[in-house]
Amino acid sequence: MVKRLSESSQPAKLVSMSADDILGTPLSKRQTELLARLKEKPDEEIDYTDIPALTDEQLAGMVRGKFYRPPKKLVSVRLEPEVVAWLQDFGPGYLTRVNDILRGVMDQAKARKSI
Repeated sequence: MVKRLSESSQPAKLVSMSADDILGTPLSKRQTELLARLKEKPDEEIDYTDIPALTDEQLAGMVRGKFYRPPKKLVSVRLEPEVVAWLQDFGPGYLTRVNDILRGVMDQAKARKSI
């Protein structure tokens, strides 16, 4: 039977993978050999021509750890219903708001203590 052009093909099955699936997979012999060769290659032989050099202005504007966020610790806190309602009135993310408020108070206390 000849397939007509107007017919659609069967959709491919989606394959779901997690980072653990990818990172937990052992390297093949070929991949291991390639990594070993790259490890032995001196820096002088690496071609950086496709990477533009950074300007002094770009280097001066860099900040170390700008996007670093320390992992949060799960805790249980009992708050008065009025406080929770007030925090929720600002919209979604009230637990983040609690953290931001406490961080602000902590930073102020540390600043006063260091003076």
